[in-house]
Amino acid sequence: MDTIVEAAARVLARRGWADFTTNETASVGGVSVGSIYQYFPNKLALAEEIRKRHLDAVLAAISGPDKSDAAITLEHRAARLIDGVVAAHNVDQDLHRVLLDEVPLAARSTQDQFEAEYLRRYRSVIVSAAGKTDPGRDDIAGRVLSGAVEGVVHSAARHGELDSPALRAELIELVCAYLRGRSAC
Repeated sequence: MDTIVEAAARVLARRGWADFTTNETASVGGVSVGSIYQYFPNKLALAEEIRKRHLDAVLAAISGPDKSDAAITLEHRAARLIDGVVAAHNVDQDLHRVLLDEVPLAARSTQDQFEAEYLRRYRSVIVSAAGKTDPGRDDIAGRVLSGAVEGVVHSAARHGELDSPALRAELIELVCAYLRGRSAC
């Protein structure tokens, strides 16, 4: 199945959603079309598996704090967050653009589950930086921080700018300033 998904990702990135076919995926992956349909009922299901793998990589990049984080500076935590999110989006910028802009969202429940876990992990970043919880504000702060990081990273992915050291520095500064500002309030 991994071979099929990897081949499909290459085809989807190169051809876009409108010209994405299971026939070309089979050819690129060196499998029969029947093999694809053994795992995926249609091309949308195949694209959803590609999207799911991307979302799993994003969640892995936003891991919660661990016991060793107490000795790590805010700047280092912010850099680790930004580097992980950028790395998850930098695997194939063309594919990411197609997933964002062209492929229809088929499984709303999968997206809702991802978003709930995604925001939980950003709330964890907020609480870790503050050293205390503020239930009335932590949910909103997690949405604000994730929206800011996500917006910049998605824009950079669309423009092929994810490798920019200046972008990385600005994002780290943005995250640090936001987290420091929340702690001071």
